[in-house]
Amino acid sequence: MKMITHKLSIPGLKKEDEGKVSDALHDVWGVRNIKINTQTNEAIISYDEDAGSLMDFEQAVKDLGYEVNKLEDDM
Repeated sequence: MKMITHKLSIPGLKKEDEGKVSDALHDVWGVRNIKINTQTNEAIISYDEDAGSLMDFEQAVKDLGYEVNKLEDDM
């Protein structure tokens, strides 16, 4: 199992939507840890690269109506 961490920027993320976004990200296969910061509009995602992909997480957030920008590769 290869764990990797990525940071996503989610412009316009509101405090009241934090739970909804967190739930959507936790539904992606291979996820291990999600940390959402509504102050900086960022989500830090740790996951098993063999089970999930960054595109899966981006799509989960986009499906909620948010725009997503990848900020960094492996942290």
